[in-house]
Order: sequence, then structure tokens, then C-alpha cells
Amino acid sequence: MKIAGFVVAVLLALNVQFPGPLAAAESEAQFRQRVSSNNELATSDIAEEVRFGREVAARVIARYGLYENPALTKYVNLVGHVLAQTTNRPEIEFRFAILNTDEINAYAAPGGYIFITRGAMVRMQDESELAGVLAHEMGHIVEKHVVKELGIKGTDESAAAGLASLIGGSSQSARTAFAQAVDRALDMLFKNGYKREDEAQADNDAVMFCALSGYEPGGLVKYFERLNAIKGKGTEVLDRTHPSYSDRIAWLKKAIVQDGMDSGTYNNFKVRFAETIKSSK
Repeated sequence: MKIAGFVVAVLLALNVQFPGPLAAAESEAQFRQRVSSNNELATSDIAEEVRFGREVAARVIARYGLYENPALTKYVNLVGHVLAQTTNRPEIEFRFAILNTDEINAYAAPGGYIFITRGAMVRMQDESELAGVLAHEMGHIVEKHVVKELGIKGTDESAAAGLASLIGGSSQSARTAFAQAVDRALDMLFKNGYKREDEAQADNDAVMFCALSGYEPGGLVKYFERLNAIKGKGTEVLDRTHPSYSDRIAWLKKAIVQDGMDSGTYNNFKVRFAETIKSSK
């Protein structure tokens, strides 16, 4: 199936109703222009990002295992691919999977690999919350937070640091540099977290992706409010690696108002979400 046909099929399958123009249409245009300007990469850089992300994703899967539920995995992919059409990263293919753990979290690896835990989905109440979490992880990929932090590049010509000039090579030193970079990326995911400003940027991107896709942009707010009430009960890694829920809720609400997403026609698809969760058990 051609890409255009696939997108249409996904939209029809989800019956997504798109909102009217955002109140702050200029903000949408500025957002797309900024993201597009960040994507001026050499083909080799994109290939290296995907290769690097594939290795990080494999390590994430090895840590938790995949939740073997085809129906629910398909559902998560349908929601994710609707969001992907708003990201201005057509050069990569986003992939979504569910991790088989009760921990409440979600992860992104460079190159388009996104994971959400089974425990996180259990705590959700509608599709806009799922969309918000996936969109946040997509924000990390779109903004290339790991790629920029570690200097992931594919060619000497585009290299800015020692790692960048080694990572695409086949020598022992190159393989060692690659493995060390993967370890650093995993530390970002499981131990140290992203920079505070990167988390804020991914949250802001998330509400934009959701609104442009027709989802209630406040879905992530509702989800964080619920997690804030159960801190420490399956949220230990999330709590350790992210800013406080109160801070994130505050800047999400601010972004929604500033970018004119507090008005318009949006959907949360609560019934569809509940039916999907029920039927997939």
C-alpha cells in the first residue's frame, strides 16, 4: 500500500475528527518551520540515527520484553501513526510497541522507536491520554534530544566531535564508541533522564501533535494528574527521571492556552479506548 493510501486507511480506521484551525494558526506555522529547520540532515546522519536507535530499542526490549497482544499493539500503532503525520519527520518510520511490565512509563529511541508499558496503559482512561504519552515520546525524537546530546552523526564531514567521526566505522574503536554511546542513551532513559528543557519541549510538542491530530490536547494533563496521586506505586523510574508532575502540568496548561488550543473541537474517544482495552484482554 502506498504511504498516502496507508494514511487514509489509518484515519478511516480511527474515525478521527480533525479540529478547525488552531486559534493560534501562526504558532502552528512557526512550530512546523522550526521542526523542519531542525531536520536538515545528511542521508548518512539519518541512517546512523536509525541504526543507533535500533540498538537502543533492542536493549529496551531485552530489559522488559514485549507484551504479546496483537490487537492492543495494532491499536497503539494506529494512534501513533495518526500522530506521526503531524511531526514533520517524513524521513523516518515511527514504530510503536508495548513493554511487558507493570512499571508506568514510556520510552523513545532515536530513529522512531517508541515504547509504552503495559502498566502505563492500565492507568489511562481514554485515547487522548494514550495519544499524549505517545506524542511526548515522539517529541524527543523529532527534536533529536538523544542525537544532539550524544553527537550521533554518520559522516566525517558532518562530525562535530570525536564520537561523531567514529560511530559509523567498523574498527574496534568505532564499535567501542558505538557501544558506549548506547550505554549513555540507556542511562538517559533509565537513570539520569533528559535535560529539564528537553522534557518541557517534548511536552509542548505533544500538545501540538495531539491538537493537530484532533485529540484533546489536555489528555496528558489528565494523565499526569492521576499519576501524581499515586507517586511511588509503579512510577519510581518515571519519578526519578522526569521533572515533577506539578511542574509539567503547569507548563502543559500554559502551552495549551498560549497556542490557542483551549478552544476548538477535539476528541478523547473514551468509549473506543475502553472497548479496545476490554476486548484485548
